[in-house]
Amino acid sequence: MSEKAVVKGNPPLGRVLVVEDDPVLALALEDALLAGGAREVAICPSMENTMTELEKGSVDAIVIDVHLADRDDGWAVAELVDMLGTRRPRIVFSTGAPQEIPEEIAEMGPVFEKPYDPAELVAALSDG
Repeated sequence: MSEKAVVKGNPPLGRVLVVEDDPVLALALEDALLAGGAREVAICPSMENTMTELEKGSVDAIVIDVHLADRDDGWAVAELVDMLGTRRPRIVFSTGAPQEIPEEIAEMGPVFEKPYDPAELVAALSDG
């Protein structure tokens, strides 16, 4: 039996949105997600880009920087996708200030405090 056959948790990552305005971190996350099996990664440096990507169709996971250059409440994306469909994508929060995420929002997915290892974030998404 191969190692892949015994892996438990969520199905492989498909389409992932990386809502992150730091280009270096966004590219590191993209590389780690693709190496971790994501089919497609869309980098969204602003809320406008995020909305455009969400309109293109469903996503399997979202990495959300809660403090974007154009918004200080990036977690609003988590609230939005929670309301939109019957199957909420896996959510991971990425922030330098985890204490600023409202408690009920932080319960939607793991919170990674910057700086962190992108591979650990990918593992959290993959384990579900």
